[in-house]
Amino acid sequence: MLGSYGRRVTTGLVFLLVPLAALADGVSVKFDLSDPAGSPFPTNRFTAVDWTQNTHRRVNLPKPNCAARPSDCADIEVINTLDGFSTQPRITVPFTGDIDVATVNSNTVFLLGLGDTQTSAGAGQKVGINQIVWDPATKVLAFESDELLNQHSRYVLVVTDGVRDSGGKKIKSNGFGEAFGAGQDRDTSAYRGELRDAVRTVRAGSHNVVAASLFTTQSITADLHKIMHQIKQTTPSPANFMVGDVGGSAVRAVFPVSGVTAIQFNRQIGSAPTFATSFLPTPALNVVPGAVGQIAYGKFASPNYQTAAKYIPATATLTGQPQPQGSNEIVFQLFTPAGAKPAGGWPVAIYGHGFTDSMYGAPWVVASVFASQGIATLAINVVGHGGGAQGTLTVLRPAAAPVVINAGGRGIDQDGNGAIDSTEGVNAAPPRAIIGSRDGLRQTVADLMQLVRQVEVGMDVDGDGAADLNAQRIYYTGQSFGGIYGTIVLGIEPNIKAGVPNVPGGSISDITRLSPAFRPLAGIALATRMPSLINVSHPSGIVFDENVPLRNQPPVVNNVPGAMAIAQFLDRSEWVQQAGNPSAYAAFIRKHPLQGNAVKPVIVQFAKGDITVPNPTSSAIIRAGDLADRTTFFRNDLAFAANPGVPKNPHTFLTNISIPAAAGFAVGAQQQIAIFFASNGGTVIDPDGVGPFFEVPINLPLPETLSFIP
Repeated sequence: MLGSYGRRVTTGLVFLLVPLAALADGVSVKFDLSDPAGSPFPTNRFTAVDWTQNTHRRVNLPKPNCAARPSDCADIEVINTLDGFSTQPRITVPFTGDIDVATVNSNTVFLLGLGDTQTSAGAGQKVGINQIVWDPATKVLAFESDELLNQHSRYVLVVTDGVRDSGGKKIKSNGFGEAFGAGQDRDTSAYRGELRDAVRTVRAGSHNVVAASLFTTQSITADLHKIMHQIKQTTPSPANFMVGDVGGSAVRAVFPVSGVTAIQFNRQIGSAPTFATSFLPTPALNVVPGAVGQIAYGKFASPNYQTAAKYIPATATLTGQPQPQGSNEIVFQLFTPAGAKPAGGWPVAIYGHGFTDSMYGAPWVVASVFASQGIATLAINVVGHGGGAQGTLTVLRPAAAPVVINAGGRGIDQDGNGAIDSTEGVNAAPPRAIIGSRDGLRQTVADLMQLVRQVEVGMDVDGDGAADLNAQRIYYTGQSFGGIYGTIVLGIEPNIKAGVPNVPGGSISDITRLSPAFRPLAGIALATRMPSLINVSHPSGIVFDENVPLRNQPPVVNNVPGAMAIAQFLDRSEWVQQAGNPSAYAAFIRKHPLQGNAVKPVIVQFAKGDITVPNPTSSAIIRAGDLADRTTFFRNDLAFAANPGVPKNPHTFLTNISIPAAAGFAVGAQQQIAIFFASNGGTVIDPDGVGPFFEVPINLPLPETLSFIP
């Protein structure tokens, strides 16, 4: 006899097979498998079998008329190299008529995990929905999964008759009954068979399943995990500190702080070449006077996986291996503490700088506090940052000749206009513009993993034949962009012992659309598409309205023409860029470490009302990694209320040492990091003790609103 579950499944299947004529008078979900917009999406119907991939699939979306929509065609060229769908998908469900969007919730529409394609882990996981939008003009329901989905895993989207039409009637299964019939071609038939088997696993409670879609998520970690192993299997030449030049002769670029008058930075800003001259912030080393003993520069070789167009070629996620396209010479900057070197060498914190910054900015601001706890600070430039490759440093000394050093700039004149902007070269070039900074971030992660390897083989700063940095005590911290790629590093690199991402956020797509600082960049991307997706008349030509709600807000009934097309583009961008999204790596830090990796001690630092990296994007990382108990939240709203000299935008609260009202908070946050590393990840202090300005850990719930100070 059938149990109660068996009877429910059988009843559901019988319901699905009721003749269409009997149900033709109600609203139903469209189920046209010939068109991605004609049925629930994503769907494995638009994939091809590919046994070289972790998912055994590769995306295979049809192209539109490329003469009329060349930008969409270029995007799909890139999308079709992926081995699955986004792990944070925007899901669309087309209906034959109007529905009551108030009946759409995680009980009536949900996802059911069918397991990892390699191990079946995650089978049975139920995932709800969020950020719901109903578009009456097209009769399309759109929403996101309530959680980040697992990589290379199968999911079934379930729509039940708990969803009602605009007249209050249950939606019908018209058209979906054919899902289990014969297909018109082999791919469609195979998909229908898999969908039938998936629906049999669904328990919909008191509701009946009236529509479903089966899809497989993409691999996230495949390339970087393989690159990490490639790097670990090599024994590189030691880092070279003989990078200084005095009158044409090479000298060791290691300088006692007391022997440096100033360091002039000649940053290459044009391809002519042209330069901008400034001085590095040497006074910042006196936050803790006398703590920093030496400033040193060196270089090492790092495998370059990017092409000249700044993308990493796709490789099969199961059987392929990323191939270096060449090698980059990476210049690094090192601050060592004053005093006697401990046995085994100085513990070292790799510091990742932010977007538009370089290693000649923020690393200087934290170095003395770190050194006061016996921690050396090591930094490199991010891909596309630090100016052009011909930039130089000139170290001015009181009683000796100046020393000239290549500044290690990694910017390029990518657009050919003669200028080298502060981030030029971090993004992929057209026609692969949808990749954005994904591969610039991943190449930076590869460079940082190579830097870890250089410390592991021995970094001899003073030339006495002994390693000066402790290869067993390597840590990571970084601000903003540095927190973003730093979260990826912490999820991939096994030999970093602890980490502190400061003001990180993900996805880049969400940061760009939610941040007033970056939203114009999204507007430019929309305006330059062919055809343009700009839907707001404004003199700038780059204002747009995507009409997407924040998490946990009521459903939006869309009345903004063009908003759905913008939301689709933003979703596709996020989909392509997931392998460079820190949220997608957060779980691998502590929750589910990758094979061979250990759980890492970690602190996530961020601040209320961050205008540059808005709070919902930081919460996304914390939620994905289950890191709320490891999160420090700076209450900038309270700090500003107590003293209006505190900046309204707290994005740089870690490094605001030059602002009197904010300097104490900066030093306190730096001390939290330094003590955390000095204790090997064992001690977490509250920077203001019993004061109200730092929540350690954050008081829940996680912030999902912007909370900007007006």
